[in-house]
Amino acid sequence: MPDQLIKICGLSTPETINAAVEAGASHIGFIHFEKSPRHLSLDDAARLRRHIPSGVKLVLVTVAMQPEPLERAINAIKPDVLQFHGGETAQWIKLVKQMIGIECWKSFGLRDKDTFVEAKTFDGIADRLLFDAPAHELPGGNGLAFQWDLLDSWEPFMPWALAGGLNPDNVAEAIQRTGAPLVDASSGLETEPGVKSIEKIEAFCKAALAA
Repeated sequence: MPDQLIKICGLSTPETINAAVEAGASHIGFIHFEKSPRHLSLDDAARLRRHIPSGVKLVLVTVAMQPEPLERAINAIKPDVLQFHGGETAQWIKLVKQMIGIECWKSFGLRDKDTFVEAKTFDGIADRLLFDAPAHELPGGNGLAFQWDLLDSWEPFMPWALAGGLNPDNVAEAIQRTGAPLVDASSGLETEPGVKSIEKIEAFCKAALAA
């Protein structure tokens, strides 16, 4: 796995999954959230899961799911990582990890330095923090960036990732500016909401790996 980790999120076709894998993505994201234009049903996600080779991790993105549907989703899709993109508490994520023993990420809309205080409560519980733009119409995937200088005061105490408005044109600058060990893109790789561009996926991975 390359030193620079790359997550291509919101994929919904075998062609875009294959393109991301071949371009060097370390993580593929499936979104199971009905309000998102990138939502996958459990059946579709399970079918597409077969296109992800070993060595590339599947991240299942969920938003404030209740225990029973979350368990169904995990059993159907068999993700390598669960990404919690809602208001989930540290206690809830700790319980999920105890029950299923799966890698868990927690995302935060980065508004100000107080976000880092909240993030600290997930130290030793979540396996990675993901800093995104603040929630807008959706919890994520809005194509909005935040001011990267907010991260100037961030002193990483655990693995983390950068999302929010990343695209092939700005990902190299984002990595160089923030030192993000993992970059995550979705809407910045689309021709319209939910429709990924193979060319943009390839360009994004190339720029990130070169940075």
